[in-house]
Amino acid sequence: MPTITYIQPDGAELTLDAAPETSVMRAAVNAGVPGIVGECGGQAMCATCHVYVSHDSLEGLPEINDEEDEMLECTSAPRDPERSRLGCQIACGARASLVVEVPAGQV
Repeated sequence: MPTITYIQPDGAELTLDAAPETSVMRAAVNAGVPGIVGECGGQAMCATCHVYVSHDSLEGLPEINDEEDEMLECTSAPRDPERSRLGCQIACGARASLVVEVPAGQV
C-alpha cells in the first residue's frame, strides 16, 4: 500500500497508508492531518489543500490542469512554481510513497 508523508511547518511528520486512488487531500482530511482543510471536498475550487510536493516526489505526477493552476494563484501561502499543488488533484497512484509539506496557513 502506498504511503503519504505530511511534513508540518514545525518539522513534525505523519505518514499514512493510502489506497492508490486516494488523493493527498482525502487521506489527510480522513486522518485529521493539521493544515489540510479541503473545504470544497476535492473539487479544485478552494485551494485549502495546497501542499508543497517534495522534489523526490515530483516525478510522475500528473500535469497541472487549468483549474488547478488558477486555484494555485489563490493560495494563502506563497506559491512555489515547481512544488505547489492542490492535494485534491494528486493521487498516490502506483508509487510506493509521496512526501508533501503542509504550508503554514491555508486560509
